[in-house]
Parts: sequence; C-alpha cells; structure tokens
Amino acid sequence: MKLFNQPKYPSHLQEELSIGKQALIFAWEIFKVVVISLAIIIPVRYYLIKPFYVKGASMEPNFYDHEYLIIDELSYHLGDPQRGDIVVFKYPLDTTQYFIKRVIGLPGEIVQISEGRVTIINQQYPNGQDLFEAYLPQATKTLGDFEVTLAENEYYLLGDNRLASLDSRAFGPVERRYIIGKTLFRGWPLDRLGLVTNSLEYNL
Repeated sequence: MKLFNQPKYPSHLQEELSIGKQALIFAWEIFKVVVISLAIIIPVRYYLIKPFYVKGASMEPNFYDHEYLIIDELSYHLGDPQRGDIVVFKYPLDTTQYFIKRVIGLPGEIVQISEGRVTIINQQYPNGQDLFEAYLPQATKTLGDFEVTLAENEYYLLGDNRLASLDSRAFGPVERRYIIGKTLFRGWPLDRLGLVTNSLEYNL
C-alpha cells in the first residue's frame, strides 16, 4: 500500500533535474580539489620552499642574472646555516628586498679580509686560517680591508663575484632572523637545470 504519491514530472523536467544534480556534484568535487590543493600548496609555498629569481652579477660565475631557483626553507627551521651555504635573506637595510649570497663566517668567528684573502679566526684556528674556496675562479681576489667579530646570531655573507657584490663588506654581518633559506634547485635555464650543491669541504 502506498502512503505517499511520488511527484511526477514531465520527462524534460526530469532531465533538467538530473543535469542540475550532476552539475552540483561536479561543482562539489571541484571545490574539494581546490580546498585540498590549497591545504597542500600554501604550507609548502610559505614554509617549505620558495621561488627566487637571481638579479644581477654578484654570484657569478656560479649563478647568473635571471636564473630561477627554488629555495629550501625547511632546513633552517630544523637547523642553522653552514659555511658554504648559498642563502637567500632579507636585506637588513630594506627588508622588502631579498639578496642571495654565500655564508663565509659563522657566529662567534672573526673574519678578516686583507690582501685579497679571507681569513677565519675561531676556536680551532686561534691564529687564523686563510679560507680556500674551490668554487671561485683561480686567482680570485676578495677586495677590501676588514676585520669583523661576529655575534652569536650573526653570519658573514659574500657574493661569489668578489669584484662586484653588495654584501657583508658593505652592510655588515647579517642576523640569523633575516636568513630565509638556502638554494635547493635551479629550474632555469634548462641547460643548467639541477640540484644546487651547498655541502662543501673547506680547509677549516
């Protein structure tokens, strides 16, 4: 026995209702995909990796103008920068600008630049040790005459192009809080595509 009569619609209305239902289901699926994608992409974009374009010649010959890099931010949530890391940081004198340089001096060390050489003084080398930098062209001279004692939260950063780089020789040591991450991957140009090496062997 039927208690309720099911409403009957003309066939064309039934077809329209079916199409409308399918559209709602499709819209709901798209919405879920967007929400899930944002839940993944936003944390990755703001806390794990970040794109960066090289501007200028300060890191030549290892990085060139307009190269596209992916920056690893996660590593510095877990640990601190190491000597040789190629880091992206906020320019201390204008934090809206981002620079790329190489970590040369670590917290607590004394960095000396004289006669074209970079010398590191620390507990292991209290009398100083000239830094050998295999990633620089032979006979590269580091311009300037400086001696800087780094605080426990400061790093000394230099561009690989020691003849034309705005770096710690100009604006001084950089506090840890300004350092965003280190280079992970070169995405452009295609003929230079690949992982970027940060772990380097030094004579210290």
